Amino acid sequence: MTFVEYPDRELMMFSLADTLASELAAALRRNEMVSFCVPGGTTPGPVFDVLSGVSLDWDRVTVFLNDERWVPETSERSNGRLLRQRLLTGKAAAARFVPLYAGTPDPEASLDDLCEAIRPHLPISVLLLGMGADMHTASLFPGADRLDEALSADAPILLPMRAPGAGEPRVTLTAPVLAGAMSCHILITGQEKRDAVERAEGLSAEEAPVSAVLSNATVHWAA
Repeated sequence: MTFVEYPDRELMMFSLADTLASELAAALRRNEMVSFCVPGGTTPGPVFDVLSGVSLDWDRVTVFLNDERWVPETSERSNGRLLRQRLLTGKAAAARFVPLYAGTPDPEASLDDLCEAIRPHLPISVLLLGMGADMHTASLFPGADRLDEALSADAPILLPMRAPGAGEPRVTLTAPVLAGAMSCHILITGQEKRDAVERAEGLSAEEAPVSAVLSNATVHWAA
């Protein structure tokens, strides 16, 4: 794990956006198409706001989420909704978005089709993750019903996930897909999460799922 500390959150958001844009540009110089995998939630919003105005060949970038709540984009809980509002606008509106929600009553009914939609865009070119104070990342929650399966080396691309406190069912990229990214960044704020990510280095992935990706990750932190 590489740990980068910033003096304030605003500087971190701008600096991280610049880093991600530079890595996407470098990937586009090497490849005809690249993939950019991002988290939901409100924390990365300022990063998305900056990136949306960056001049890139966005029409050669495929964007998809780390995970998604099993709700339609009309829901305030939808990560896809947030992404369309904050990232897939301005210049970045030209990017292709591959959603992780398909409208069936439960995620299991759509899982095969969702996996096949993501498969052509692996390995992930540039990955941005978040992390909870419980050391979950994506929807790999401690105590989740299919966590062991999601952490295994032969895990499928995506799995449905249900966990205490997670609210509705989720769909998440699995640990080997996340760990296989060409570039990995984790964005966290606050002392509680700094303590958590430092603690995660000494724990198993079952106890601290974020540890499955920490070895090759750059963690960006501001208080």
